[in-house]
Amino acid sequence: MSTLLLAGTAAIGVAAARQAQPKQVIDMVKLKDNYYVLTSSTPGDNATFSGGNVGVFITGSGVTLVDTKLAAWGQTLLARVKGISSKPVTRIINTHTHGDHTGNNDKFGASVEFVAQENTKANMAKMDAFKGDKAQLLPKQTFRDRLSLGSGAERIELYYFGAGHTNGDAFVLFPALRVVQTGDLFARKDAPRIDRMNGGSGVQYPQSLAKAVAAIKDVDTVVPGHAPLMTLKDLQEYQRYTADLLGAVQTAHKAKKSVDEAAASSNLSGKYPGYTSEGLKAAVEAIYDELNAGR
Repeated sequence: MSTLLLAGTAAIGVAAARQAQPKQVIDMVKLKDNYYVLTSSTPGDNATFSGGNVGVFITGSGVTLVDTKLAAWGQTLLARVKGISSKPVTRIINTHTHGDHTGNNDKFGASVEFVAQENTKANMAKMDAFKGDKAQLLPKQTFRDRLSLGSGAERIELYYFGAGHTNGDAFVLFPALRVVQTGDLFARKDAPRIDRMNGGSGVQYPQSLAKAVAAIKDVDTVVPGHAPLMTLKDLQEYQRYTADLLGAVQTAHKAKKSVDEAAASSNLSGKYPGYTSEGLKAAVEAIYDELNAGR
């Protein structure tokens, strides 16, 4: 085979590989003139996971981001944010520690104000992404239960209601916009993902959500961690779902059922239409571990 033919074949192979890779696209929902949501997955049939929903809040002095997706999506995220506003990103609020919500903190520079719940900062400090020189990207402003940022129409309220997905899940409320972002304490309509290594608790999960339901009022739109936009009724329903799930798993555990048996008997999709069970077995395993540990 000639050198020219080999080169041509190689070029065709590279082109085919590039064509086979889905283009990174982050869909956007405009809720208000100064607030947008960059969604969790790309639109279309070749949807790929980009990380959690990102809130983009435009203020007089700059842009506040809530979460920053997976690291591999950094350039696409940057381009999307710049397409929304020419103002600099001045603040990043991380709802919790996971890389699909903190993956691009480093793309916006150390001059950004990083904010998170105090347990989340401790969890982030254990991640390779925030060690060495990148320790400067750890949140410098933290809170225990509640924190207010800004004032007037630009006020942001941060809440911590207790352990659930992790031990540092923050709710981010924009009172003037009547919008709340829940992070992964309410990620989607499915069994909760419980990260025991980062202090998550399936036993405390319904209690934490009950506190959230009691505290969060006057909201029209709920932005879950990974799902399309929802309402307060969806959040209230999710609290009931997690309470029912915990009760079913506790009953199964008391009856000494196996994890597989407990997952089968704890499937609540019939009672809660529209709920999936993709994370059910993992949730049951996490709750069993917690119950066995006597927590």
